[in-house]
Amino acid sequence: MSRIERILLIRHGQTDWNIEGRWQGSLPVGLNDVGREQAKALASYLSERKIGSIYCSDLPRALDTALAISDVVGITPQIDTRLREFNLGVFQGLTREQIKERYPQEHQDFEADYWNFAVTNGESRRALQSRAYEAFQDIVSRAVGPEVAIVSHGGTIRMLLLRLFDGAPQLNHFHVENTSMTTLIPEDDHWHLDELAVIPHL
Repeated sequence: MSRIERILLIRHGQTDWNIEGRWQGSLPVGLNDVGREQAKALASYLSERKIGSIYCSDLPRALDTALAISDVVGITPQIDTRLREFNLGVFQGLTREQIKERYPQEHQDFEADYWNFAVTNGESRRALQSRAYEAFQDIVSRAVGPEVAIVSHGGTIRMLLLRLFDGAPQLNHFHVENTSMTTLIPEDDHWHLDELAVIPHL
């Protein structure tokens, strides 16, 4: 098994709901035309990299992004449902304004207790972080390198980074753009955050 030299955390391409500001959560929303073009551009950019394995969420927007990379590098993505986006329960499919209007108390509680509040039929950020970290650890233990691509979602990537780099100042204010890449490099017994949510291919 080739040693892992680099892990790429990749967010899926754009969807219509991204444009509309709808909270997608764990719903099976697919890529739009722009998202498919972004995925192709990303795949082309990665074509010369030494990617040994690809892991992805089973949600269509992540899986189709992973498949675009797969088409270029010739490696079949391995699906892990733990890489899914934040399950936002009854908030899913709604914009922030619609959520505030329909579920005012629940939205207030969601904002007040960042880590532990779980929306009705959903999960807490802490639960999301736990499953994302568990998936990451399993992938690291078995993935083929030298480079590993993990295609997931903005919220999931954010929670994982906060677990891996707790207190890192660059994580205070950052946005995980569609098809952005965050690069992690192993250093002894920890990870080095090499690049954060970059989009050189767009």
